[in-house]
Amino acid sequence: MNGAARMGDRPSGERVRVSAQYEGIPGDIARGRELARGFLARARTAHGARVSDRAVDVVQLVVSELLTNACKYAPGPSTVALELAADRVEVTVWDSEPVLPVPGAPDPDRVGRHGLEIVMAVCESFEVHREQVGKRMRAAVGLAEDLHGTPALDRSA
Repeated sequence: MNGAARMGDRPSGERVRVSAQYEGIPGDIARGRELARGFLARARTAHGARVSDRAVDVVQLVVSELLTNACKYAPGPSTVALELAADRVEVTVWDSEPVLPVPGAPDPDRVGRHGLEIVMAVCESFEVHREQVGKRMRAAVGLAEDLHGTPALDRSA
């Protein structure tokens, strides 16, 4: 991870954010998951955010899938940004490839290449925008409910 990951105290109403740059080298995906885990742990402890264990798992999965695609299909660097916003975390991945990803058609015999389908299935929203250089993918993950829609327990207390 080349970029400095940071998150400071926030005045009321200000969003908590962290970002890091990656070069597409071995270990980047694991470092991206660690960025997500650390971010959500700090959101719980330092900012009192109600973050379910499921949300921690889902955010790590989304970061892993989007960063894997960036490392696999885009030449050059990529950036992961996480932002806490009320009842969700927004995961944004920028990479240098301008071609927008398209989910594959259902195919039970296909091995691999399911990342985008997975992201779209587990997120509240997903969007992709072409940028002046490359593209920016943004996914929103709800923080305070489990798979059954019941309120999450804050296990950090």
